[in-house]
Amino acid sequence: MSRHSAAAPDRASTLSFWLLIAFLAILWIAGGASRADVLGQSVVRFSAWSIIVVAILALPRVDWRAIKEPAIILGAAALLVALQLVPLPPAIWTELPGRAIFMEAAVLTGTEQPWRPLSISPSGTTNALASLIVPATVLLLAANLTRDQHWRIAIFVLGLVGAGAVLGVLQFSGANFDNPLINTVTGAVAGNFANRNHFALFLAIGCVLALAWAFRDDPALWKGGATFGLLAFFGLLILATGSRSGVLVGLAGIALAFFAFRAQATLVIKALRRKVAVVLGVSIFCATIAVVWLSFSFGRATSVDRATMLQDEVDPRLEIWPIVLNMAQHYFPVGTGFGSFDPVFRISEPDRLLIPQYFNLAHNDWLQIFLEGGVFGLALLTASLIWWVLRSIPAWYPARAQSKTRLLSRAASITLALALLASITDYPSRTPFIMGVIALAAVWLVKPQSTEAVSRKPMSATS
Repeated sequence: MSRHSAAAPDRASTLSFWLLIAFLAILWIAGGASRADVLGQSVVRFSAWSIIVVAILALPRVDWRAIKEPAIILGAAALLVALQLVPLPPAIWTELPGRAIFMEAAVLTGTEQPWRPLSISPSGTTNALASLIVPATVLLLAANLTRDQHWRIAIFVLGLVGAGAVLGVLQFSGANFDNPLINTVTGAVAGNFANRNHFALFLAIGCVLALAWAFRDDPALWKGGATFGLLAFFGLLILATGSRSGVLVGLAGIALAFFAFRAQATLVIKALRRKVAVVLGVSIFCATIAVVWLSFSFGRATSVDRATMLQDEVDPRLEIWPIVLNMAQHYFPVGTGFGSFDPVFRISEPDRLLIPQYFNLAHNDWLQIFLEGGVFGLALLTASLIWWVLRSIPAWYPARAQSKTRLLSRAASITLALALLASITDYPSRTPFIMGVIALAAVWLVKPQSTEAVSRKPMSATS
């Protein structure tokens, strides 16, 4: 038995562990895009359903209590989306806010008003509902894991961040990769993602997990040195992505992680001899300055270049946010239906924003939830935020707690905070891989004793 485990893994936890490892690897390969029409979505969802079938048939138990709270939130989200697909009679549907234009279109064409769902774009809402299979699969598999297995999963995710970073470095050097499973952008430094902002968030999460891994056991000099090297590597790569919001998210992640693990970091620093610490610090500083200088010299410091461009041009996202807010108020309180942004925005899009490119999403998930979910979407979002705060409090206090589970819970709290922060200017949680990481973080954030899978009373996998 591992010295990190409270109990040895049994058949259910072992099978769940390896299925989750396989699913995360599939998400890394095919789950880096949010568009509904990319091939990777089919691969991810087929894999998710296949794994669920295998889990139902092969797992002797599923400990639902370990994932009860995240499962309730996910179930409420699925129920809300499903209800938006229920057909409504014309007398009710035509009275909903913002539906007058469709009623007028039916009158002009001389067609009778049909029964319609609340969602203005049923196909988009159906896709939104189908996408929830990814976090559902992660929660199902994470339910049986022991504490040590959760740590191994966290380290595996860190390894996936490192593998994605290697791809990013190759892209930074000028190599192009055409991943047929995602809509890659030629010349972009986005690793295994279609969006550089999502890749930057992924790297920021890697910084948090790297520090958690470094301080899991008694401080070791080699782990401390490796971790600081990873932080510099991930941080410089975030700069190379060209993601302005990613730079802020990355700095926030590193700062919050150091604050969360400051006691352990202090021990590592004290363990270093003064001369070694000075040499290591100066080496990292010089390497950072050298890479930044080379980035500028070869025109690869894209995020800095794009930030300076804001002095001469307006970010298109800033132009559409007031429009989206007005739309949300127009369709309030029922919303337009999840996944309906594209066709709905075209109704209200002003002529001055008509360009060859189009806005497929609001690039602000907070506003988009308001628009698509209405009052019920806001209620679910508020409840989720309250849950995150209430669960983060025991993870952070008392501040001197040093347990391994507490470290992972703090890392999970920071991970969710970074996803919330990144959602202000983008839509990372709509990407399958980020969905899976968020689901894992939600499990890690629950009570420490919830990860002791073997000590609980078994429950039927089909109950």
